[in-house]
Amino acid sequence: MAAKMSKKKKVSALNNTQINENSLFTHVSKIIEKRKYRAYSKANQEAALMFWEVGRYISSVLLGGERAAYGKRIFSTLSRKLAEKYGKSFETENLYRMCQFAKVFSEIKIVSQLAAQLTWSHFCELIRIETEKARMYYAKDATARHLGVRELRNQISRKAYERRKIANSQLRETSKVPFNIFKDPYILDTLGLKENFLEADLEKAILTELEAFILEFGHGFTFIERQKRMTMDDDDFTLDLLFYHRILKRLVAIELKIGKFVPQYKGQMEFYLKWLNKYERQDDENEPIGIILCTKASRNQIELLELDKSGIAVAEYWTNLPPKAEFEKKIKEILIEAQERLERRKSLPKSKVLKQLDYFYDSKDD
Repeated sequence: MAAKMSKKKKVSALNNTQINENSLFTHVSKIIEKRKYRAYSKANQEAALMFWEVGRYISSVLLGGERAAYGKRIFSTLSRKLAEKYGKSFETENLYRMCQFAKVFSEIKIVSQLAAQLTWSHFCELIRIETEKARMYYAKDATARHLGVRELRNQISRKAYERRKIANSQLRETSKVPFNIFKDPYILDTLGLKENFLEADLEKAILTELEAFILEFGHGFTFIERQKRMTMDDDDFTLDLLFYHRILKRLVAIELKIGKFVPQYKGQMEFYLKWLNKYERQDDENEPIGIILCTKASRNQIELLELDKSGIAVAEYWTNLPPKAEFEKKIKEILIEAQERLERRKSLPKSKVLKQLDYFYDSKDD
């Protein structure tokens, strides 16, 4: 009996040793990974600041003022010498990027903050963007969502900033829908939908490619439920998709429609939002908002109905991304219409209550 007890104690001691060793390994691994990430981030930050300083100095000494012509002549000589000593990062093309980098990001404080999370490759994509507002939108979006270079390039090519501005043009001071919560139109070309699809097909495709869908929608969305059942007076109603926005602390109801937006959709979504507000909203949450996705939307009807006052936004969705030239032309046309609506609204009497806007949106057009 004593021998059996002794054996059990040895086994127990061995198990404790293994558990302690595993726990020790896990904890040490976390320390290493954390410090490795910080070292990597710090290295990226220092590299970006170095490139900024180099670009700033070269621009001021060689490429500015009366010495500009002379500076361009010796620029290639300088880049050759730097590349021979410090590597390909200082070849002519990249050296010009550094000068452009210092020009478009004129404040080193902003560069330092962004460089804590963005690499030099991120900045090379950002310096190609013409306007400062668009550039800062993509820069801050990339840091907020930890976007890789490929994802950032994809957001830029798909005109995420312009589509955000188009969506914001629906909203006004009295809007219950926060600014910058949605885009218009949404590009859902990653869902693999074929012609003549049904709403149920769209819903299934979204759930299958949920990660891509949320990436297109933006930072903070969490999926809650599909075909949300709502019962009142023995009648059942069904909401297509229910999300939660962690940053805004709101439920977000999404209705999927095949075809053109019709005014009757307003009453349907208002019912859903009131039901969610009464039966699903938690004490620490803000009022739910709704997004109606249609294949086509009359923006004049949307403006007339003042849906945003009811906490509702409407957006088109495209299941195929048009060729680049056609896409850019169409987005430009829609954006011009949106800017015209904003100008018309400016001529109306202003509310005494000002709407708080964040860095993603400015009521003054570029």
